[in-house]
Amino acid sequence: MTAIGGMEKWLETGEGFPWNRNEVLRYLGYRGQEIPGNVEALIEECQQELERAAQAKSTWKEYPLEIRGHVLDMWCLQVKSMGLERNLKDCQKVLLFGATLGSGVDLLLRRYGRLQMSKAVVVQAASAAMLETYCDWRNEALKREYREKGWYMRPRFSPGYGDFPLECQKRVTAALELDRRIGVTLTGSLLMAPSKSVTAVMGLSKKPRICSVQGCEACGKADCEYRRQP
Repeated sequence: MTAIGGMEKWLETGEGFPWNRNEVLRYLGYRGQEIPGNVEALIEECQQELERAAQAKSTWKEYPLEIRGHVLDMWCLQVKSMGLERNLKDCQKVLLFGATLGSGVDLLLRRYGRLQMSKAVVVQAASAAMLETYCDWRNEALKREYREKGWYMRPRFSPGYGDFPLECQKRVTAALELDRRIGVTLTGSLLMAPSKSVTAVMGLSKKPRICSVQGCEACGKADCEYRRQP
């Protein structure tokens, strides 16, 4: 089954999520080592539990973009960020995007945090990979939709990446009305609740870009233990 078919089946039935095993292992800190059989079994068990517990939702809004000097004006947000500015080069619009796996995943994390720490660690890693895969799938659908309208969509770039201030999360969350639309709120320390939630900015341009930079490759924190290896 294709990733698209797998995602659609999971959203409908709660089974058959198209897991990216390499991403789960990356979040667990494995970098090419042999995976013990007991760890493989634990990963499989946690993935099945996550498929039943997660309820993925997403939302997005389109805004005009102007770049004046080094100030990025997205109407609902004005910010200086060289990393985001590079990502949005030649763009005339942006999509603000938000997604979550829902509160059921947090319940799993809290339960195993009390009862079985090894399982809590795997659920944490697998849910991070799950959210990333879901966002990739949703973004690919948006990319196709906008391409039919003559627009090329840039990869998502989240508050907290590189020099894109985490404080911008407040404006992005408010603009997307995440509480009302997908049940996501922001704490005073800028953490999202449910915890497996994300926001991002994606540029829209009339010009194609051959080389896409996203995720770890867009972030300047080269010493991160979870950094994707080339």
